[in-house]
Amino acid sequence: MNWKFWVKKKEEENKPPKSKLREWGDAILFAVVAATLIRWLIMEAFTIPTPSMEKSLLVGDFLFVSKFHYGTRTPKTPLQVPLTHQKIWLTNIPSYLDWIQLPQFRLPGFTHIKRNDVVVFNVPGIEENNFEEFDKNKWIDYPVDLKTNYIKRCVAVPGDVIEIRNQQIFINGEKGANPEKMQFSYVVHSKTQLSDRVLDNLGIDKGSGYPDINERGAFQLFYLTQEEKGKLVELPFVLNIRPYKAYNQGEWEGNIFPQDRELFPWNGDWYGPLTIPKEGATININSQTLATYGKVITLYDHNDDAVVQDGKLLVDGKEVKKYTFNQDYYFMMGDNRHNSLDSRYWGFVPADHIVGKGFFIWLSLDADESFFSKIRWRRFFNLIE
Repeated sequence: MNWKFWVKKKEEENKPPKSKLREWGDAILFAVVAATLIRWLIMEAFTIPTPSMEKSLLVGDFLFVSKFHYGTRTPKTPLQVPLTHQKIWLTNIPSYLDWIQLPQFRLPGFTHIKRNDVVVFNVPGIEENNFEEFDKNKWIDYPVDLKTNYIKRCVAVPGDVIEIRNQQIFINGEKGANPEKMQFSYVVHSKTQLSDRVLDNLGIDKGSGYPDINERGAFQLFYLTQEEKGKLVELPFVLNIRPYKAYNQGEWEGNIFPQDRELFPWNGDWYGPLTIPKEGATININSQTLATYGKVITLYDHNDDAVVQDGKLLVDGKEVKKYTFNQDYYFMMGDNRHNSLDSRYWGFVPADHIVGKGFFIWLSLDADESFFSKIRWRRFFNLIE
């Protein structure tokens, strides 16, 4: 037996020490690898850029999104700069190469998406910059795992039938639960224009008020929760508050999904009924189902060759009269119902687009406040509900 372990120890003692540069390099490499694994497997940081979830989530909220609730996805696009999404920081340079696209799977989670969960997902194909120029035939060609991230509330799960009647959601014919801080648009009629001080005291976003002042008083449009509406009504100089309704029942809103005025004369306040696709569910193919589910089948349902042509659905070159869905889909909406670009406008969210569950807020900054007042201390470490 050759007992020479002390020789190895002596050799290690004689090795020259690492340079400071090498030590820093090793430390940075370890940190990047660890952060990448945590970001992929466990939790990822996001920020709220738009008011579509107010007052549940505010612009400037920084939150952690749990990957392990619903199960994390295996990477589809492996060739990308670590800790980036779509573009390299502070540039317009793509942070990935799509030369290799791997099959994507979802690791087991400990729960599934439920109604009223706040969910982060990769938004299905939508014009990236300007909704006013939305073209349903123009899709951003990012890989699934690099599509733009949205955060909304799941209001309907696979197999549900959703309907909106005069702003109230109904699921499978029954009245759905309303988020506590859900907002709608209201016209506030007051003797004079509401001052910023009054709005700040009530916690109302002054940026949503558009004054129209005439001899009858001031008319302003606000996004309000029921609690905020109740506080405003009690003010002596507020004359009345009425809901703002841009559309009545049966009136068509131009960008509403499924974008067919004749078959679906719907709008954001009067919508449906619409059945959410479920894995394994089978539908008959006709003009109405093609208008509703054609995009889902051809773009998202894992078909290599599916097209809608001359009013027919062709899969692998053959016409099909019935179709069975290959994955689940969800219907997402913002809590700020009149200021949210959501499933009412771009349709269903495929299961393979789900990123994770909104977990808790770790920082919140108000960009409109001065330096010392920017931090919203009361929102720190609030769980997202």
